[in-house]
Amino acid sequence: MRSPSCFDIVITGVGVTSAIGQGKAEFLPALLEGRHRFDAMRRPGRQLPALSRDEMPEAGQAFGFIGAEIPALPIPESIPRSLLRTASFSGQVALATLHEACEDARLDKVAPERIGLVVGGSNVQQRELIQVHDAYRGREQFLRPTYGMSFMDSDLCGLCTEAFGIRGFAYTVGGASASGQVAVLEAIHAVESGRVEVCIAMGALMDISYWECQGLRSLGAMGSDRYANEPALASRPFDRDRDGFIFGESCGVVVIERLESAQRLERPPYARLSGWAMGMDANRNPNPSIGGEVAAIKAALERAGLSSMDIDYINPHGTGSTIGDVTELESIRQCGLGHAYLNATKSIIGHGLSAAGVVEMIAILLQMKEGRLHPTRNLENPIDSSFKWVGRQAVSHTIENALNLSMGFGGVNTAVCIQKYS
Repeated sequence: MRSPSCFDIVITGVGVTSAIGQGKAEFLPALLEGRHRFDAMRRPGRQLPALSRDEMPEAGQAFGFIGAEIPALPIPESIPRSLLRTASFSGQVALATLHEACEDARLDKVAPERIGLVVGGSNVQQRELIQVHDAYRGREQFLRPTYGMSFMDSDLCGLCTEAFGIRGFAYTVGGASASGQVAVLEAIHAVESGRVEVCIAMGALMDISYWECQGLRSLGAMGSDRYANEPALASRPFDRDRDGFIFGESCGVVVIERLESAQRLERPPYARLSGWAMGMDANRNPNPSIGGEVAAIKAALERAGLSSMDIDYINPHGTGSTIGDVTELESIRQCGLGHAYLNATKSIIGHGLSAAGVVEMIAILLQMKEGRLHPTRNLENPIDSSFKWVGRQAVSHTIENALNLSMGFGGVNTAVCIQKYS
């Protein structure tokens, strides 16, 4: 039975930063056109140390790890430069992305004490830490004092609350690649309970170093050996020639509140959050579980009071994992959702890890508003052609009820139902 309050929860603001664009005005057109920025990653600290800067390849050549990196990051003038000077790259991206969401939701109308912040992600500043360690090795006594607080993920909470005057609460949550969606669920609970009037959920940019890249490659999770010399072809969720996920820098922010609050303050919602669920597989390892995914999907549908036939679009986790993609499709099938449109946002922007769940939720909201579904890049030979795929071209479609799925290592399964607001 549907929770009596669940249809009252709405999203009133979004902010997004990715390799294909900063801000929704850049992000949506790039999505619909299937633009990408996959290449050999060049950000310092992401190359194996045996390779010097003199050995950096030309664009398109095989080198280290493939991914999609943000080309530039304009920072709004309103953000204090004193904060930016000591902020990590994850922190800078968080501030820029949160600025868009706060402006979009007009949060200046809400008392600071009635605003909360949940940051999804853990160990999100690894590349920054590796660079500091290398720079101060042998002269540790000269380490900058701010390292004593900036090495903690909670520093993102401090940066964001100081820059935007948030005084309700702020904390971080971790759920591996489901961290962003876990942050959304926590924000929903905070608003539903009345703890705050408005709660911001952020999927933080996970700034991985060559250590994490190598670990994920060794685990068999990150590609691409097959497309080492063809980066544009490497990210291919649900295609038979996939060989693992391809990383993509991103950060997403959504502003969550009750409908009555949005109406009182005259802030039009993007959509309703009609149902949600989270469940564990009781499994430390990265292998997914059909049972766990099915349970999360069914629980979200039940909370929303929806049948499987009510869902007309699914934005899946869809990483390009050799095992994960097959498992996810079977879970969708077992839930009777094979009729719904499917596309894979990660085929265009890459896998943002901790940010993925929020960024893909924003992709749903923008597609819902536009009435079009973005293409799925590199879906040339689907592992199951019986599903209703959005292929190489965007298609027109009015989304009434969407399902957003996120999964994480350690058996984390989450699902959220998003209903068109009218």
